[in-house]
Amino acid sequence: MMLHISNSVTIADNEIEFSAIRAQGAGGQNVNKVSTAIHLRFDIRASSLPAFYKERLLIFKDHRISKEGVVIIKAQRFRSQEKNREEALLRLKELILSATRIQKTRKPTRPSKNSQKRRLESKEKRGRIKALRGRVED
Repeated sequence: MMLHISNSVTIADNEIEFSAIRAQGAGGQNVNKVSTAIHLRFDIRASSLPAFYKERLLIFKDHRISKEGVVIIKAQRFRSQEKNREEALLRLKELILSATRIQKTRKPTRPSKNSQKRRLESKEKRGRIKALRGRVED
């Protein structure tokens, strides 16, 4: 089984390291004796990902990517180990896709002449209202 990132990019199972750990938090007797949480480790530098993907992932700011270039994901939402494994793989795929998405560059815009005029007129009007609040003389 392989993790499909896109039509041309896949990650082999032997590149992803899984380990079963005990889940944290409340959960009764089952949580204390069954290792259902999954700890996923994926080494970006040692992977077979294309160079573009590796570069984008290594410069991507995310707490799940260590300084050494290892993605660490902990999945413990489900009671079943298999479902947690699937969720960890899904989160890895989403992380890789979000790192490779290129943001559009923002083009700064200017306010229109009409909007500037409206803004100044409303400020003048407000100023006149406040000026009328002054002390009344006999």
